[in-house]
Amino acid sequence: MPSRRTFLTHSCGMGVAAATSSSTLLSMAFARQAAAAHHGDDYKALVCIMLAGGNDAFNMLVPHDQDQYDEYVTFRSDLALPRDDLLPLPENSEGRTYALHPGMAELEELYREGELAIVNNVGTLVEPIDTAQLQAGYARVPVGLYSHSDQQMQWQTAVSYSRSATHGWAGRIADLHGPELANGLSMNISLNGTNVFQSGAQAVPYNIHPEGDGAQTIWAYGDDGGYNSRRKQMIDDVFSVHHDNLLRNEYAYRMRKSLDNAEIFIEAIRSAPEIQTSFLDQRLSQALHQVARVISVRETLGAHRQTFYVLIGGWDHHDEVLNNQARMLPYVSKAMRQFRDALREINMYDNVTTFTISDFGRTLTSNGKGSDHGWGAHHLVMGGAVNGGTMYGTYPTLHQDHPMDTGRGVFMPTTSTEEYFGELALWFGVAPSDLDRVLPNVRNFYAPGSASSPLGYMAI
Repeated sequence: MPSRRTFLTHSCGMGVAAATSSSTLLSMAFARQAAAAHHGDDYKALVCIMLAGGNDAFNMLVPHDQDQYDEYVTFRSDLALPRDDLLPLPENSEGRTYALHPGMAELEELYREGELAIVNNVGTLVEPIDTAQLQAGYARVPVGLYSHSDQQMQWQTAVSYSRSATHGWAGRIADLHGPELANGLSMNISLNGTNVFQSGAQAVPYNIHPEGDGAQTIWAYGDDGGYNSRRKQMIDDVFSVHHDNLLRNEYAYRMRKSLDNAEIFIEAIRSAPEIQTSFLDQRLSQALHQVARVISVRETLGAHRQTFYVLIGGWDHHDEVLNNQARMLPYVSKAMRQFRDALREINMYDNVTTFTISDFGRTLTSNGKGSDHGWGAHHLVMGGAVNGGTMYGTYPTLHQDHPMDTGRGVFMPTTSTEEYFGELALWFGVAPSDLDRVLPNVRNFYAPGSASSPLGYMAI
């Protein structure tokens, strides 16, 4: 029989329990909504892959034309990849060719098949700017530019002009949609714990593990056996008591709800069909496998819209960037291809869009060992509704006097995160009239309700 200390440790460590701050619990008590809107029979999901640390995207996508490649080598020096090792893509609309990192053969194939799009030189911006404005000090730039914490936050909130934003753009979508399904589960599911991206005024992400049944719950809660049955009843009794104190009552409610959610989720996921697609025994692959399993039981859960958040860290390559990317980019490529195959297997590929985000790009120039914090970077979008086989946005010309180079090969973004995310939000079903409620700064870059979408990489 576990000790009282063990019991309390497992209880308090339950990741799906309510937020522990008094102010958060009180605001939830006052703001909690009891509606779960039905938006038709169609299902759509957004799967966000965070490459935490700042992926060196200029070695993920490399110029392949000889003249541009030579400029790339001049810029990158000891960080340049051999041209013969690269995976060339079909030429773009301007007659230029680019190539993927040699470890991304699976994604090269998807690009050629029209299932993968690449969005070039994306980054956080407050407003459209140029280098002259930046150097003159006239431009409004993102708060904490080049800072991991600030930029990770801004990629999740889509608010680059302030540190005060606490809601993410997927959380705002959930608030608009109705943050909970009819069974009480959140439409936002995280495989990496609580995050800002999926948090809204009412929306709270539901946290699951990549392994097994996924649900986070109190240790041995619901297990068979006389002691466990009595223990479960004791826990149920504790969290079913009504308290006059609002904070105590809300905490008990959140704990009770998290236990109920875990039981609902476990029952649903255990009914999932066995997915025949093989996944690597690696964190990202296993997380995406679990996402596919959840999507396969969407009807059991009563879900019509869902977002998923998956984080893979270790991309802050101030040294050993070549060796690190040679090891890590193949994981991304294989995991995304395996996820695509699994979605096809369950006949949901057209309904799911997967996209990458990261803190920032990196410097094109070497620090002697690796690359340092940059700004704009390239990103990947995969799915059956993606207008793939095409690059969107502008790949900067890599020479020392490029007007968008702010120094050391740090390129000012030519595509804002608002445009990148706006395309996804509109595909997901956000009404143009609601787009600036999801992306507060979008009108600086795109007029909601325009005849065309922000970038065109989704079939909207």
